[in-house]
Amino acid sequence: MYNEDEFLQLSGIQHFAFCRRQWALAYIEMQWQENVRTVEGKILHENAHDASLREKRGDLLIVRAMPIHSREMGVSGECDVVEFHRCTNGVSLDGRDGSYAVVPVEYKRGKPKENDVDILQVTAQALCLEEMLCCIIPYGYIYYGETRHRMKVVFTDEIKGKVKSMFTEMHKYYDQQYTPKVKISRKCNACSLKDICLPVLNKKKSVSGYIEKILAEEEET
Repeated sequence: MYNEDEFLQLSGIQHFAFCRRQWALAYIEMQWQENVRTVEGKILHENAHDASLREKRGDLLIVRAMPIHSREMGVSGECDVVEFHRCTNGVSLDGRDGSYAVVPVEYKRGKPKENDVDILQVTAQALCLEEMLCCIIPYGYIYYGETRHRMKVVFTDEIKGKVKSMFTEMHKYYDQQYTPKVKISRKCNACSLKDICLPVLNKKKSVSGYIEKILAEEEET
């Protein structure tokens, strides 16, 4: 179990899954740089994170900007939206009659991705809610601003295990204050930290490697 002063930001898991170096630059070295994608994402989240907006629609209660944490994983953050659906077998809520099923909803600016970075984030939220509310959450949703549709995410044991493993790795990097290098790929072009990271520098060989190459060339002549 982690203490509160050891908690990492839950939202960092999407950056870590996208690129471990990006996460380390942002969350260990505290470097950040905005681009169009990050600004648009902030605008979308500002609307979803208005904690003053609580909705009650019949048997559905919608809570925004709900603080969450997990001592087991050592993380904390906020859910964009948590829906509480009244049901016969769910969790009890203070000041509310009956019981409710818990459904986290994460908001994203773009469209569904080929990788699982968004899925990992909403799964991490579900794990926090399960720990806090002592319940099992079978599924949640990701709402994409570009398509204006929800994508259902089933929280399998496999994806939950991947989330826990990643947070363990993140804590290890953070404790060591370690910023890993990265291999250049197409995703570097879309990274808001490209000008800070300078991934092209990671292609350069080490001094020892350069000297070995020169000596080998001299031996051949």
